[in-house]
Amino acid sequence: MNLAQPARIADIAPFELVMPAQQTLPLVVASPHSGTHYPPDFLAASRLERDRLRRSEDAFVDRIFAGAARLGAPLLKASFARAFIDPNREAYELDPAMFEEKLPAWVNVRSPRVAAGLGTIPRIVSSGEEIYCRKLTLAEARERIEHFYRPYHDALGELVTTTKRRFGYCILIDAHSMPSTDAPGQPEPGARRTDIVLGDCYGTACASIVSGRVRETLEPLGYRVAQNDPYAGGFVTQHYGKPLDFTHALQIEINRALYMDEESIRPSPALSRLAADMDRVIAALGAIERSAFLP
Repeated sequence: MNLAQPARIADIAPFELVMPAQQTLPLVVASPHSGTHYPPDFLAASRLERDRLRRSEDAFVDRIFAGAARLGAPLLKASFARAFIDPNREAYELDPAMFEEKLPAWVNVRSPRVAAGLGTIPRIVSSGEEIYCRKLTLAEARERIEHFYRPYHDALGELVTTTKRRFGYCILIDAHSMPSTDAPGQPEPGARRTDIVLGDCYGTACASIVSGRVRETLEPLGYRVAQNDPYAGGFVTQHYGKPLDFTHALQIEINRALYMDEESIRPSPALSRLAADMDRVIAALGAIERSAFLP
């Protein structure tokens, strides 16, 4: 008889790091929202089945950028589900209505992301459905933040620092995917979105040559590319993107219709072509002359 107990949070690795045999490119690729681990206690507290929770995943983005290590750049992949905890937020961006007790004064309870239900511990999934059937405790939030959020950012910060030390600068690609159409309540409900959105926080998170090189690589391949609309970059882009300190962060959002069936959450045969094209993006960024970033 198998009496194995469900895995405890403390037993779950918060991320997977795929390193090249030798880092030859001044790049780091991060996939914060492609994780698929849903702890049993979280599922028990949710009013939604797992397939509904998965609507918030940037499904298969880690596979789209899997060529990074082969090309000479590290790839950091979160293991945990975005609906469980979101690393593209401040550590404590929390909705006070979700918790049993009053939150400490130092918690950010008033950000636009919290107001939208998409704080560090999300209240809703991307479809707008409420996740929880009960109130949470601050202790639960702290456990998630300390075991998943902080180790992920510790690893990402170390990769950025090490890359910058080795090459003199670092380009961070924060890789995401987006629903193919606007959801109800958004500007154009049901309207098909563009193929790729590049978010550089309106030019403050990276040098223009970074976003320009990505656009120059993708548009001749047939992709429709937009910049900062509707996604200008989240916490990761804002926090790590410091061009004056030789760290350039660019968020890349990929339309899910390009590579997956959004209803069944299954990859399509087109994923392999998209992955090859993202290999081209990585190589193109790695080929930017060092003089473009250094004084």
